[in-house]
Amino acid sequence: MQSQPELFLPQMGCGTWAWGNQLLWGYDESMDDQLQAVFNLCVSHGVTLFDTGDSYGTGRLQGRSELLLGKFSRTYQGVNQEHICIATKLAAYPWRWTRQSMIQACNASARRLGRNVDLVQMHWSTANYAPWQEEGLLDGLADLYEQGVVKGVGLSNYGTKRLRRVHQKFAARGVPIKTLQVQYSLLSTYPVTELGLKAVCDELGIQLIAYSPLALGILTGKYSENNPYPKGIRGLLFRQLLPGARSLLTCLQAIATSRNKTMSQVAINWCICKGTIPIPGAKSVTQAQDNLGALGWQLDAGEIAELDQVAARTDKKMVQNIFQTK
Repeated sequence: MQSQPELFLPQMGCGTWAWGNQLLWGYDESMDDQLQAVFNLCVSHGVTLFDTGDSYGTGRLQGRSELLLGKFSRTYQGVNQEHICIATKLAAYPWRWTRQSMIQACNASARRLGRNVDLVQMHWSTANYAPWQEEGLLDGLADLYEQGVVKGVGLSNYGTKRLRRVHQKFAARGVPIKTLQVQYSLLSTYPVTELGLKAVCDELGIQLIAYSPLALGILTGKYSENNPYPKGIRGLLFRQLLPGARSLLTCLQAIATSRNKTMSQVAINWCICKGTIPIPGAKSVTQAQDNLGALGWQLDAGEIAELDQVAARTDKKMVQNIFQTK
């Protein structure tokens, strides 16, 4: 096995699901200059982890997120340039089932990026519907690491049982699992409180990444019965969840006011205090600046306990990813 350069993981990353997604996030190619400014701002402030996927981008724009990240990382020059880490999740499509298909998928991502993938991740486990499919895909991920094509290997949407099984499989080949990402926020505590994933990750030396730390925007406090909901699928979800999340949002607002922070910053900081790397998305410089305000300070034990209690009492929670395993 080739010796691997060290993978640098910051306190917070940036999710790029919206970069190319018209259906859920209303992406338009006129946004690209703004997205480049978001990228530059993040890197210059030490947010150097960018999470993407080869399935990101709707319709003809599939792969758009990777194309943009490749362009932005090539043109960026300045502080923290050497720490830029592009993490791509490879989809477990039904037609991918051999180790070679995973290697080819990673190579295709690298072509779109114009550089190697730093952290390659399995986008989801097929354990819930086609457990036989997963073995070849995992072998392909391990091959990529052994061949020195990537700096690290990660998983996404895995629960504790499946995680232990994959860890054992990889350990037999001397391949470490660097990261595991799950949907984790004050409205989605399930992976930690019910599955116990943080404790297992700590035991196995795996860094837990929190995606959707703002629950698709619900925890920003921007939306209420008085303010218009976002269009489409997010709007439908907000109508279901917001009434039951009022007490949590009130608690978030009170802490944000006393701290002179925004609700988003408190919600993201809570994820950091829980020992995870949150990866909030940003489509504008304003959003990116708001996210950056979650760094450089910490909630105290009393505030964390208060948020934990209110979150536990919240009636309706975020729907778990259908691919999340136990």
